[in-house]
Amino acid sequence: MKIFIVIAAYNEGKSIAKVISGLKKADYHNIVVVDDGSRDNTYDVALSTGAIVLRHVVNRGQGASLKTGIDYSLKSGADIIVTFDADGQHRVEDLKAMIAPVKGGQCDIALGSRFLKPVSMPFFRRLTLKIAVLVVWFFYGAKMTDAHNGFRAMNRKAAQTINITSDRMEHASQIVEEIHKKHLRFKEIPVTILYTDYSMQHGQGGMRQALKVFARMIIRRIIE
Repeated sequence: MKIFIVIAAYNEGKSIAKVISGLKKADYHNIVVVDDGSRDNTYDVALSTGAIVLRHVVNRGQGASLKTGIDYSLKSGADIIVTFDADGQHRVEDLKAMIAPVKGGQCDIALGSRFLKPVSMPFFRRLTLKIAVLVVWFFYGAKMTDAHNGFRAMNRKAAQTINITSDRMEHASQIVEEIHKKHLRFKEIPVTILYTDYSMQHGQGGMRQALKVFARMIIRRIIE
């Protein structure tokens, strides 16, 4: 099976080379980095690693970047597509467990969950993530433990079926909605999220960001 790793990257010049290197050492070589209009050297650094690097001229958001990378992977014949963070939060060691149920036909998409094992994280990060789980359940009727984890593995059917139209961070909730609406089989897999000073600075888990995401979800729900 052809496995493609899609990484959305915005101003990740300090971390992207290490992330790609770790993936290559684990024998993953179809790595697609989408530079989302970075103002630093993310594009040049990613290109120097030998990864496939696509580029948005302006910053469009993580949702738009993942769609660009997923579309490219599908056109390149991907059987399984993994979405992986650029800031070093995701562990290469968890990839096999994420891919296995998809590869074995047990589900269409595997969703990483940091709450299926003991986890230590800042209080407000935990609070916003737990609220997100409740919001997703209220809006879409989807029950899961971690609604906004960017670590996913999906088969070709799921990648073709899920339609990401939300350019920014609310895309994570839209993916859950699409799974529910399109009756895709999903399974949550325990993963470890690495919280470092760097990833916390670049992360999207602040209360202000969470409120923006919830507001956009509500607006999109009303419009649709």
